[in-house]
Amino acid sequence: MSTIPYGRQDISQADIDSVVEVLRSDFLTQGPVVPRFERAVADYCGAKYAIAVNSATSALHIACLALDLKPGDWLWTSPITFVASANCALYCGANIDFVDIDPHTYNLSVESLEIKLAAAERQGRLPKIVVPVHLCGQSCDMAPIHALAQRYGFRVIEDASHAVGGRYKGVPVGNCQFSDITVFSFHPVKIITSAEGGMALTNDAALAGRLELLRSHGITRDPALMTHEPDGPWYYQQIDLGYNYRMTELQGALGVSQMERIDNYVTRRHEIRHRYDLLLGSLPVTVPQQHADAYSALHLYVIRLRLDRITRSHHDAFVALRQRGIGVNMHYIPVHTQPYYKRLGFTFGAFPEAEAYYAEAISLPMFPTLREEQQDLVIDALEKALSE
Repeated sequence: MSTIPYGRQDISQADIDSVVEVLRSDFLTQGPVVPRFERAVADYCGAKYAIAVNSATSALHIACLALDLKPGDWLWTSPITFVASANCALYCGANIDFVDIDPHTYNLSVESLEIKLAAAERQGRLPKIVVPVHLCGQSCDMAPIHALAQRYGFRVIEDASHAVGGRYKGVPVGNCQFSDITVFSFHPVKIITSAEGGMALTNDAALAGRLELLRSHGITRDPALMTHEPDGPWYYQQIDLGYNYRMTELQGALGVSQMERIDNYVTRRHEIRHRYDLLLGSLPVTVPQQHADAYSALHLYVIRLRLDRITRSHHDAFVALRQRGIGVNMHYIPVHTQPYYKRLGFTFGAFPEAEAYYAEAISLPMFPTLREEQQDLVIDALEKALSE
């Protein structure tokens, strides 16, 4: 029995030809194609600068460094996310805390954020950075988060790993109107792919320069940034402690080619979502809710089981779907319940909305090439899994 995965890449002949062209060129890395990919994404989103790296995790790391996150500082993010959204703080030696989620969108709750900020101000431990995570491709409600940033003095990194191609208040996610930096992922199951890869976008020239420096060992060939005159045309200086986080030309070529289809991909995901919404209407599940100001990129389609209306447990329903060849998944286990984070002092019960979500959530297959007959198989398997 073949399995229908929860997500998969779509690779065209044009994508293959683009990568082969790079393989036959003079540059496999640090050539002209990655800057072309950066410009394509920046122009699409309406941002001034885009810095490509080898993963969204790397983008989060250097975004934190560019914003001068240090030991003793605090970073806050959502507990319902991949661990990288929180780990980036620990990479910098900073402290991490979480803000509970909105029970309807599953994104970071603005109300909870506001309450937590007021308490933190009284305690003298306000965050230096807040990382709203655009779960499943739907933007957080960024305007009030930005207003809180202005009031309390923190910086904002949008973890939009799921959300390239999405929109907020009618403009593309990634334009950084309400944030300092936005981060995208181009992992194979995301909206577009560069195999592995990520990108940090910003409208701040100084931040862009710092991001570029940090992704490549902290090394510069720009005489204006050097501490003394170059010794010769070969000269470079390491002026900061950076990393080898560069994207290859092969990845950049795939990304450039995929960008040509990004709107078609998102449109197709919405067609699949509308059909899921219709077909699931009579089943004991809660379908994803969309915020009025957001147009989701729909990286994921997460349902929540109505456990009060079924006899099967969440675990058993999940296993039953997998046994029927439906490659469902879980996005995500609350970060604060991971063993590493428990050792930092976090306990179960600290973020009840996130934990309630985890007890009910299942990610159904969602990718642009999902056929209607496959979608019918998903619904049939789910109906059986919930009724047995």
